[in-house]
Amino acid sequence: MLKLSHIYTAYGNIEALKDVSIDISQGGIAAIIGANGAGKSTLLNTISGVFSPKKGEIEFLGKRIDGLPAHAVVEMGISHVPEGRRIFPQLTVMENMEMGAYLRRGDKKAVKEDMEKGFAYFPILKERLKQYGGTLSGGEQQMLAIARALMSRPKLILLDEPSLGLAPMMVDRIFEIIKRINQEGMTILLVEQNANAALRLANKGYVLETGRVVMQGDAEALLKNPQLRAAYLGEG
Repeated sequence: MLKLSHIYTAYGNIEALKDVSIDISQGGIAAIIGANGAGKSTLLNTISGVFSPKKGEIEFLGKRIDGLPAHAVVEMGISHVPEGRRIFPQLTVMENMEMGAYLRRGDKKAVKEDMEKGFAYFPILKERLKQYGGTLSGGEQQMLAIARALMSRPKLILLDEPSLGLAPMMVDRIFEIIKRINQEGMTILLVEQNANAALRLANKGYVLETGRVVMQGDAEALLKNPQLRAAYLGEG
C-alpha cells in the first residue's frame, strides 16, 4: 500500500533520514519505534507532505506522492495525527472535526455520518461538541485529533506518539480504539516511544536509529529480540 525507497530527508545540511526504505501492507498496523531524535516524526512528516525528501521515492497505492503538497496527500487518502495532537484550541470540537473534512465540504450528508461514526469511537466528544478544543484534557484532545483525521475518510492513517503525556488508563483506551479502527479496515502506521505497547499492537515493526532503519520484521519476533529488549524495554 505504501512504499518508501531510499528516502533521504534533510534540515539544511543535517540529514534526518538516511536511506530509509519501508513498505506497509494494506489492512495492517506497522510500528516505528526508536529513541528521541531518531527521525520518527520526520518520517511521518515526509510521507504526509510536510517535508519533501531530498532523495528517494514514496509510492502510495502505486502512485508517486513524494514532493506533493500536504493537502494533495490527504486527498490521495493519507491522514496524519501529528505529535502533540495539534488540534485548533480556539475552535469547538465540532469545528475541529469539520476541519478534518475540509476536502469534502460538498458532501454534507456523508460528513455528518462520519462525524457520528467518530462519536461512536469517542462518545465523550459528543458530550463536548460545543466546547473549545483548548479546554479539553490531554486524552480528550488526542481522541479529537484521531477523530478529526478520520473525517477525511483516509485509507491510511499516520499516528505520531498517540500515548505521549497521557495517563496509563487513557493510553490503554487510546490503544483499544486504534485496534478497533484497524479491525474495521483502516491501515495504520504508528510512531510510538512505548515500544512494548506498539509492537504488541502491530503486525510489523521498524526500529529507527539516527535516521536509519537498523531492524525490521514481524512485530512479535522483534518483541522477543534480546537486543531490542535491552535497548528499548530496559532489560539487561
